[in-house]
Order: sequence, then C-alpha cells, then structure tokens
Amino acid sequence: MKLATHAQSQPVRTASPAQTEPLERVPRPVRAPRPEPLTEQPWRLSHLLLAPHRLGFALAVLLLLASGVWWALVQVDRATGALGLAYAVSPSLGHAAVMTFGFVPLFFTGFLFTAGPKWLGVNGPEARTLLVPLLLQAVGWLVWLTGIHTALWLSLAGAAAALLGLGWVVVLFAQLVRRSTLDDRLHARTVAVAGGVGVASLALLLVALLAGVYDVAHAAVLTGLWGFVVVVYLVVAHRMIPFFTSSAVPMIGVWRPFWVLWMLLGAVSLELAAIWVPLVMSWLGEPSGQGGRAWMLGLGLLQLAAGSVILWLAFVWGLVQSLSIRLLAMLHLGFLWLGVSFVLAGVSQLLGLRLGTPVLGLGALHALTMGCLGSLMLAMVTRVSCGHSGRTLVADNLVWALFWLLQLAVLLRIGAALHQAPAWLVMASALLWAGVMVVWGWRMLGWYGRQRADGRPG
Repeated sequence: MKLATHAQSQPVRTASPAQTEPLERVPRPVRAPRPEPLTEQPWRLSHLLLAPHRLGFALAVLLLLASGVWWALVQVDRATGALGLAYAVSPSLGHAAVMTFGFVPLFFTGFLFTAGPKWLGVNGPEARTLLVPLLLQAVGWLVWLTGIHTALWLSLAGAAAALLGLGWVVVLFAQLVRRSTLDDRLHARTVAVAGGVGVASLALLLVALLAGVYDVAHAAVLTGLWGFVVVVYLVVAHRMIPFFTSSAVPMIGVWRPFWVLWMLLGAVSLELAAIWVPLVMSWLGEPSGQGGRAWMLGLGLLQLAAGSVILWLAFVWGLVQSLSIRLLAMLHLGFLWLGVSFVLAGVSQLLGLRLGTPVLGLGALHALTMGCLGSLMLAMVTRVSCGHSGRTLVADNLVWALFWLLQLAVLLRIGAALHQAPAWLVMASALLWAGVMVVWGWRMLGWYGRQRADGRPG
C-alpha cells in the first residue's frame, strides 16, 4: 500500500537547463531542442483528455466557479434587491444540492481514477471513457441552476442527467474494485459503497421534489453530504494524510490503523441519525417534546465526544509538525475543521435544549463544508495538480494567501449563524468564497489545458 502511493507523495521538480546537461562532455553531444517554456505552451482543449484528473478537475472547477458566483449573486440580491431574481425552486435547496452533488463528485472522479488504480493494482480507464458521464454531471448541474430561476421541471431534468452521470461513474469505479486481486481493498470498497449512497440520495432528492415533500428533499441532500461526500473525504484523509506527513516530516511514522477509519465512519453514522431521527419524530407528532429534548441532549454529548476524539487525532497525525510546510499544513488544518464542526454541532444542541432546537446548526454545517471540505479540496487538488503537471509540490504565496482568505470566509459564515448577527455577513462570506475560487480555479484551468512542465506524459 505504501509503495502504491509513494510516487504521488514525492516532489516533482522541473529541472533547470543547467541541471539537465552533463557535467563532463567529451565530445560535446548535439544539444536537443530546449523544451518550450511553460508560459508559452499553448492551451488546448484536447489536453484535458490526456489524463482522468485533467478532465475531472477541469469540469469540477468550471462548475465550482459557476455555482460560487451564482450563490454570491443570490446573496447580493437578498441583501440589496438590486437584481430582482425570481425563483421556481428554493435557492437554499438549490445551493445545498449543487454544493453536495455538483463539483465535488467531479473532483472525486479525477482523483479516484488517478490514484484508485494504483491503490487496487489494476489499469484504470482513459479520460475519454469518462467524458460522457462527467459532461452529463457538469451540464446537468448548470441546467439545475438555470431551472432554479425559471422552472422546476428544468431543474429536475438537469438533476436527472447528473444522476445518470454519477451512477455511471460509480459503476465504473466499482468495476475497478471487482477486478482487483489485492488483499487491501477496504478504502476503495468504502468509496464504492459511499458512491452508491450518493446515487440513492440524489435519486431521493428528485423523487421528493416531484412529490413536493421538501423536508425529505432537504434530508436527502444532507444524507448525500454525510453518507457520500464526507465518507469519501475521510477515506482519502485516512489513507493519504499520514503518508504525506511521514514523507515530509521523517520523525513522524505512518499511523493509520483501521479502527481510526471505523471511528470516523461511526461519527458519520451519528450525523446520519441526526438527519432522520428528528424528521421521523416530527412525522410522529412530537418534534419538540420531552423525547425531542432527550434526543438533543444525547446527540449533543455524542457530538462533543466525537469532536474531541477527532481533534486529538488531528494532533496525533502531526498537525503541529506540519505547520512549517504550507501544503501539508493546509491538509492538516482542513482536517482540524472536522473536529471543530462536531464540537460546534454538540454545543449547538446543548445550548438549544431550552428552545427545543439547535442554535448554531448552520454554523456547524459550514464549519464542515466550507472549513473542512473546502480547505481539503483546495489542498488536495493543488497537490495532485502540481504533481501531475510536473511542478514542485509546494503552496506558493498565492495559494497560501487564498487558503487564509478561505478561512476568513468560513469564520464569517459561522459568525452569521449567531443570534442577531448582521445579515451582511452571509453576503460577505459568499463573495469571499467566490473570489477565492475564481482566482484559484483560473490558475488550475490554465494548468489542465497545457502539457506537463517536465515533458512527461499525463
């Protein structure tokens, strides 16, 4: 398993012309033409088909930019009324769905069909094989966003296309898992099961919207978030963060026992119960009675316990030691947000006992989504993109500044969930998120459409 991921974890450096020439040359050989400077290489659409990560990441970035700018405009309109936007679908539900099922699975596809075959010891598909299912998802979610302002049926059509694309990709990955003969397939199998949960959750969202049952639609999105997106993130974190850390900080060994993964998945199961138990209780007619408060108390205590264990794990994995290495620090700080989100969720439940409802639910949720998932996305995609474009595995000043601006956006969004918080905080957070992603995404798109800086294939 270590050998399978070793090549991904080592820095790939572009050699200077002086380094590529031999020290002793008798007789002097004919010098080969110098490689074209990176900044002068042409950007070509066909280059997106050179490797799965290029195609998946490029479409993910495009959808990330579109959804981020769209949500920022929605918040500007809410605060000022300047745009006069009309809605055929709840924009909050539309935002939650595209942030869960939209660009994130596209990033997953790019990563899993690059690293997954190495995990499993099998040959992966070419990028061209993934073109149709990925386009179905990317175009489908753009149609979804259009339908939010025009017609419900249009949003449903877009989500149906995305569902077809997502199911297609999950089947392709499950086939890789079945073809593998390696004994250690737990991470890949867990990802495949999580993909099935994602497909089922998106299908439930469609059915619930058709039936007009919006509480179920909301629960379906949250189920996809925790049962699909968070599970895949945790699997990758459990497999990769300890290895990356041990490679960069030699005094720290690779420590990732499987019980840690089961503990993390147990925390996910707790959150899945937190989605459906209150919903079932409301159907039974007792959403805020004694039974509801007992559930809140138990849930809050369990969330605090889970958050404390995850925070402990963040330090055991080398949080403090990673802070001197920017790209590694981004991974560890992103994981730290996971523990913070559980602690905030537990505090929210306990403080809400008197009111009968959590007091900081959206704050905890955005600590997870923007803080943990957003930070890990920025770090992992940057790392993979550097390594597979022939660049040094570093976070330069631009990426480092964008990372900290993202942290500010997270704090603003958490602050917006506080009682009597200014309404403009949500708008400021959305604008900052969109700005960070536009700058970062524009750079990434420039890389994906150009050949590797070191001249290697891929």
